[in-house]
Amino acid sequence: MGSGEEDTGGGGGAVRGAVLKALVVGGGVLLLRRLRRSTTRWDHARAVADALSGEKFSREQARKDPDNFFNLSDIMSCVAIQPSFIFRMLTCPATETVDGSRVLYFEHAFWRSPEKPFRQRFYMVKPCPKEMKCDVELSSYAIRDAEEYKNFCDRQKDQRPQPEEVIADIAEHLTTIHLSRCGRGKRCLYEGSTPPEGFPNNWNGASYCTSDLSIHKNGEVHIWDKGFDDEGNQVWGTKVGPYEFKPAPKSKYDDMFSPLNFSAPLSLEKKLDKAYVIDDQ
Repeated sequence: MGSGEEDTGGGGGAVRGAVLKALVVGGGVLLLRRLRRSTTRWDHARAVADALSGEKFSREQARKDPDNFFNLSDIMSCVAIQPSFIFRMLTCPATETVDGSRVLYFEHAFWRSPEKPFRQRFYMVKPCPKEMKCDVELSSYAIRDAEEYKNFCDRQKDQRPQPEEVIADIAEHLTTIHLSRCGRGKRCLYEGSTPPEGFPNNWNGASYCTSDLSIHKNGEVHIWDKGFDDEGNQVWGTKVGPYEFKPAPKSKYDDMFSPLNFSAPLSLEKKLDKAYVIDDQ
């Protein structure tokens, strides 16, 4: 009888332990669901805007594979340029619209001469419309007076165009990419693309262009721009994968991008010294 009572007690303890474990696990699941539900559409938009902001470079990829990543298409504006090498991608907050959309200033320059950007854009970041199955809408716009915005992010705030000026200087719409939160197991945080039909583009025989964008957990931004003719043949853009822009540690910036630490092929160095072609059409 005594051993029977002990077995019963042990079984009850096991049951109570199982119940307690189930409650803890169940509570964790409910909490996780609640946390997920608490992430609003605007939280996603802010996360994308924050991830795009900062200074990023294509140095590592250009160094490893200069043959495939020698010619580069402009970030999120479907405009090809040539020739190119290592690029600096710099983005920072410019203002917010009345509906809460974040407006970012973006510029693209050779790493050797960051003070002379050759591509400047405004990006508008906001939640996707509720009827769409995506999280964030990222649109690029031309700047009405781009010369006034050169090195915008590097200037003191009182030396930049003011928020009301920024709103007034948002010009022609160029592209829109719809981003969604990446699924479990992926390296990225958000990924998306332009609509299948792309946006008009007439560079190098193209009639339209498309863009794929992904934002990664380590701060990287991957972009794959491609141009196609009327028959759907790719006429510009890399065919092997996206361009990868990685954040550069500020403390190591000077050393990392010193010409002494980058042994580029002589033929590429000579091309950089020549005039390059930029076509905004």
